[in-house]
Amino acid sequence: MNNKKLEDLRSARWFAPDNLRGFGHRSRIMQMGYAPADWAGKPVIAILNTWSDINPCHAHFKTRVDDVKRGILQAGGFPVELPTLSLSENFVKPTTMLYRNMLAMEAEELIRSHPVDGVVLMGGCDKTTPGLLMGATSAGLPSIYVPAGPMLRGNWKGKILGSGSDAWKYWDERRAGNISDKDWQDIEGGIARSHGHCMTMGTASTMTAIAEAIGMTLPGASSIPAADVNHIRMCAEAGRRAVEMVWEDLTPAKVQSRGAFDNAIAVAMAMGCSTNAVIHLIAMARRAGHALTLDDLDAVSRYVPVIANVRPSGSQYLMEDFFYAGGLPALMRIISKFLSLEEITVNGCTIGQNIAEAEVYNDDVIRPLNNPIYAEGALAVLKGNLATDGCVIKPCAMEARLLKHTGPAIVFDDYPALKEVIDSDDFDVTADHVLILRNAGPQGGPGMPEWGMLPIPAKLVKQGVRDMVRISDSRMSGTSYGACILHAAPESYVGGTLALVRNGDLIRVDVDKRSIELLVSAAELATRREAMPQPEPRFGRGYGWMFAQHILQADKGCDFDFLESGFGETAGEPAIF
Repeated sequence: MNNKKLEDLRSARWFAPDNLRGFGHRSRIMQMGYAPADWAGKPVIAILNTWSDINPCHAHFKTRVDDVKRGILQAGGFPVELPTLSLSENFVKPTTMLYRNMLAMEAEELIRSHPVDGVVLMGGCDKTTPGLLMGATSAGLPSIYVPAGPMLRGNWKGKILGSGSDAWKYWDERRAGNISDKDWQDIEGGIARSHGHCMTMGTASTMTAIAEAIGMTLPGASSIPAADVNHIRMCAEAGRRAVEMVWEDLTPAKVQSRGAFDNAIAVAMAMGCSTNAVIHLIAMARRAGHALTLDDLDAVSRYVPVIANVRPSGSQYLMEDFFYAGGLPALMRIISKFLSLEEITVNGCTIGQNIAEAEVYNDDVIRPLNNPIYAEGALAVLKGNLATDGCVIKPCAMEARLLKHTGPAIVFDDYPALKEVIDSDDFDVTADHVLILRNAGPQGGPGMPEWGMLPIPAKLVKQGVRDMVRISDSRMSGTSYGACILHAAPESYVGGTLALVRNGDLIRVDVDKRSIELLVSAAELATRREAMPQPEPRFGRGYGWMFAQHILQADKGCDFDFLESGFGETAGEPAIF
């Protein structure tokens, strides 16, 4: 059902007027070889493409964009490709998290400033999903998300390899002297066998699943492997659907209800999600006008179990197996009693309608509720005097013996200091110690790098230790695992309690009670705080300076304070004279 007429198209304000400005727009688009029949009376659909020559997760987007264009043309639209920041997780330093908000700003302004009526968002590598969706949400035009899809499963000597997770695993085995240099080289060549993002339940697969759960992708789109021909068909269908959404005026505000984000939390918990989901979900929800909190996520984690048997939470399977087992629609049907099924999605149907016919084809990959991987959700939020605004742990991917632990701290003020001693046989450390890394948060990192899965000291690795409690104000890769307590807020750089910890201080963690305590008196902590020096600024100019002035803490989603919904009036539609 069309809610718009031709004259209502936003692009018509550029191309339709019989005046000098309209002449300029039409003549310049004709300069590129187009005729009026190509654009006149048609919705103009922007394709925001995060392809680049140095982003392996999006290598196929160079050609997939042609499939999206094909769909747009078939539905009577006019496609316009607009390149954006690629944010390659593997190569951008110090971290792509420093630039997630830059992508969000770029996406919003590209959409607002160009003569477009609707948008197809092409992303998948970790920060591109939240960045693109945050920008599109603020821009407000009909938008649909095309996930890059996971790569094919890795292989080494007949063993299945999962990106990230097995890199950490076999690196420790190499440090312990259990595998050879030749083995390590073969693992390098076998762990990433195709284009696409990580095929473990890392941040990329977590965030594309969340995009689908909030209704911003076609049903099942997030599970399709990048190299599967179904991915090509999905891209074309997304292009066709983008045109229809313009006529229906189906905007992100009509899709991204509070119920949609509650669905996303439940899906994330059932998937065994990345800890990074916490930051991105909160930021995305706040952009959409919903005051999502850490407590909201923790509440859902208490009753939605992990049922996706996908590494690193699961023991065996990868995203390719998850797709064959029925994909996200099948998982959502299993947990449907935890979902709001009336939420609308970008295909015009409700969540309930989209998952009504979904089936599970392998109930070891997608478990029934009475046989979960972990009885509670993937994540837990801890609070106490060490993290008064909260911190996050992934209990489903750690050794059970550490769920309740008290141990003495060993403190590192930065990552180089940790690296200097971590492999030393003289390092005075036991498996009961609690490793602390500080000055690695949003401002201190800068950008909150993925340093939170601190290496197990080499002397302990050689003794067979594979997990210990580690605490930081940084993040960790979604492909990581272990008893890593992350996102401590407020961060140490701005005066959080983490800045006051000293070597030998006892720290008590109780995941079941959701508590984390530094066992030092309030009076002693006050004395330490008075003597604490002010840190040096991280930036003196440019984007980094702006980042430092306006970045919110992890418990608020690390968005810029001036970009959140409700901060102020938007720039609105550009004037065309």
